[in-house]
Amino acid sequence: MSESADAEAAHDAEALANRLFSGRVEFLLSAPELKFLPEPTVPEIAFCGRSNVGKSSLLNALTGRRAIARASVTPGRTQELNFFEVGAPTAFRLVDMPGYGFAKAPVKVVERWKALVRTYLRGRQVLARVLVLVDARHGLKAVDREMMTMLDAAAVSYRVVLTKADKLKASELERIVAATVAEAKTHVAAFPDLHVTSSEKGLGIAELRAAVMADAGL
Repeated sequence: MSESADAEAAHDAEALANRLFSGRVEFLLSAPELKFLPEPTVPEIAFCGRSNVGKSSLLNALTGRRAIARASVTPGRTQELNFFEVGAPTAFRLVDMPGYGFAKAPVKVVERWKALVRTYLRGRQVLARVLVLVDARHGLKAVDREMMTMLDAAAVSYRVVLTKADKLKASELERIVAATVAEAKTHVAAFPDLHVTSSEKGLGIAELRAAVMADAGL
């Protein structure tokens, strides 16, 4: 396929994804335990990242809603798996996973969250892809690497998504992107392509919508 044909196909995919996300997007339920998970009837795309990585803001930007996922002033507030349905009829679900790097949470709470996430990742047949969100200002941290290793072990493929890219100078962002891509290549379940986004400026949002739609098999 020629470069122009590639660009046209990418544009068409983004336009289709924009239309899909501009339609029905609704909160379905919160699952504090596996027994509360919805029936596995459609593909699921899960979002994970360190507390305060901008996960809620990215979900809001992707869905074009102001508060479909409520951003909390207290990082780590999301302690459950939160499910959102996209499309009418439902084409797929977005899953907001508990933030990791719980500095202020009790040990028992942290262990319960980890067990919930680990079991969901290993046992959810309709889980099509995970997006691992990484704050562009800091790059990959030990907790991000731990999550990526967990996904490798669970054989769940994932995309690495840099958030808050607008907060960096171009040269610094370029350095972080190169380092993150290089490290992602060492993980067996990671996609080689990196998504660079800014929820505030809209950077990379259309491309990420198209990727999510493709991951859901649409």
